[in-house]
Amino acid sequence: MTREDMLARLIAQAASPDPHGGVELITLRAIVEEASELGANRVLDRLGLSDPRAQDDIDELRELLSAWRDAKKGAWKAALEWLVRGMLALLLVGIAVRMGVGEMLS
Repeated sequence: MTREDMLARLIAQAASPDPHGGVELITLRAIVEEASELGANRVLDRLGLSDPRAQDDIDELRELLSAWRDAKKGAWKAALEWLVRGMLALLLVGIAVRMGVGEMLS
């Protein structure tokens, strides 16, 4: 029996007249559970993640994303280090000019 069949039977059971005037809680819970499973499976099918290799694909994508984040963090750190070094070099050149090192070398 497929999930669709199970859901159809549960809905039919809930729709049938109950002598107590309502639907049993267990039937409602089963309907929600079956509908949730069916919906989740449809979403996975639409995303192309219903095959057995999907977990491996997701793990690989997570690894790639982690590597990308590490590379981006490293690039920002390197750029900041170069910026600080450039500013320090300009500061040293400014100090040298101010002290007249260029005139001493002439």
